[in-house]
Amino acid sequence: MPKQRSDSIDQLRRNGAFDVVVVGGGINGIGVFRELALQGLRILMVERNDFCSGCSAAPSRMIHGGLRYLENGEFGLVRESLRERDALLHNAPHFVRPLPTVIPIASRFSGLLNGAAGFLGLGSKPARRGALPIKIGLVLYDWVTRTRRRLPGHSFQGAEATFGHWPDLTRSLKFSATYHDAWISHPERLGVELVTDTMRLAPDSVALNYAEIRMQCSALSVTDKETGESFPVTCRTIVNATGAWLNEAIREFSGDSKGAETLVSGTKGSHIILDNPALLKALRGHMVFFENVDGRVCIVFPYLGKVLAGSTDIRVDSVERVRCEPEEKDYILQSLRLTFPRIDVSDDDVVFSFSGIRPLPKSDHSFTGRITRGHFVHRLEGAIPQFCMVGGKWTTFRAFAEQAADEVMAELRHDRKTGTLDLPIGGGADFPANPQDLIRSLAARYAISTDRAAYLVDAYGTRADAVLAFCAGRNNDEPLAPATMMTTGEVLFLIRQEAVVRLSDVILRRSALAITGTISSDLITAIASIAADELGWDAARMQQETNAFVNELNNFYSVSPEMLEQRSLERNTKCD
Repeated sequence: MPKQRSDSIDQLRRNGAFDVVVVGGGINGIGVFRELALQGLRILMVERNDFCSGCSAAPSRMIHGGLRYLENGEFGLVRESLRERDALLHNAPHFVRPLPTVIPIASRFSGLLNGAAGFLGLGSKPARRGALPIKIGLVLYDWVTRTRRRLPGHSFQGAEATFGHWPDLTRSLKFSATYHDAWISHPERLGVELVTDTMRLAPDSVALNYAEIRMQCSALSVTDKETGESFPVTCRTIVNATGAWLNEAIREFSGDSKGAETLVSGTKGSHIILDNPALLKALRGHMVFFENVDGRVCIVFPYLGKVLAGSTDIRVDSVERVRCEPEEKDYILQSLRLTFPRIDVSDDDVVFSFSGIRPLPKSDHSFTGRITRGHFVHRLEGAIPQFCMVGGKWTTFRAFAEQAADEVMAELRHDRKTGTLDLPIGGGADFPANPQDLIRSLAARYAISTDRAAYLVDAYGTRADAVLAFCAGRNNDEPLAPATMMTTGEVLFLIRQEAVVRLSDVILRRSALAITGTISSDLITAIASIAADELGWDAARMQQETNAFVNELNNFYSVSPEMLEQRSLERNTKCD
């Protein structure tokens, strides 16, 4: 067991008394864990799987102000989202970067009544948006950021200028509009960096993944799922940050298995990652923000050398782990064919898919796009008062955490000591304005190629220095496979420093190996071997972890065992 995890468990053994227990280690739970711990309170966060492994691992990977929320009349949410987007651009520049976005427009006036429908709370789906309503929306969008703008304002182009820049877009367009938002390269890594930052700055607080918390007769206990060991804990209040599983957790901690309130009504969102060089080139470094035939807004943008496209928005009646179903994949592919009719896009291009349940506030809207992406905190009485975090999205996690923390501190009569709006995150601290400066410095200091230095800066920001210092102390810090940037030393660093428990933690959430279509059977074997040596797995456990991960890729991410074998064969053939 890595020292980081054993130290956390030792803390539980020695002292199980906390001010607040946060249930759920997704981005909202991590955010409120950080907010409360930095105020001098002793906090325990418990996550039953890995940090950021549920809905927080399945976002559109956009950090955005929510242009379409204007249509619903949610000006406060747009203002908050734009403030938080700009804060993340400043605090986590190694992961959050500007994203120029183009909106294809096929008419002048269509969709003028969309805003009125949103204001009146009507559930019908919107009409296609024309140039005039989009222009109004973008003027409002720019106006909200007028005093502290970090990104350029919008512009409009006619058909000739649009096709001059994006010749492969559908010829039905009459105009296009361009504006700027942001994207996030490694959301799960940002979540982990928030956890490690907090445990460094507030060492009396504890964050534990792969653990379960239960309440029996008003008494709480935490069980380590790896060892089965249980620990009694006490707290003055609970923050329920379980996302889509909120209703289930309310029943657990209220002791009411049937009558507890239903606060969350989720929708399923699926995305695909494509390896299609023609489509990647056609995007010209932009996201295309477009409408499908059903009025659903879709996106496609360059992502780590591949193309990310999505998404669906489907109501779900029961909460369970979800995957991108074949019909959803077809829906996204068809939307791309309509938008880029001259480019051949097929199922064979899909190297990865992912899906999650958005934990949206309960709503009766018939059109899911009308359901708010806003958030609120709901307090429940009980033997231990419970604060439920309802709704939210990646962009606004810090603001939501701040709001929840302030309500909890009011309950505990504890004053706020510090804010987080301008607090750097992980490798975003001291990140240079020109990343090439850091890349050149690391390459020279550690005698590595600029390509490897660039890869590490992309994955770790300024923490790349700590990774390289760690790897420099290894006698056999070699690439895991031919033409692969990740090394044995880097895998060891992740296991020791970033709360790794399972094989999937490294491949799915601490690295981009899976989502970029890089993972292969030989890489899985190499990483599993390193993890086995470090975590004390015997041969049976190593095989169990490998089999479980291969099945997980096949069942939930559209990556079959045959694809893994083919990738290994292709890599080895290229290097022969």
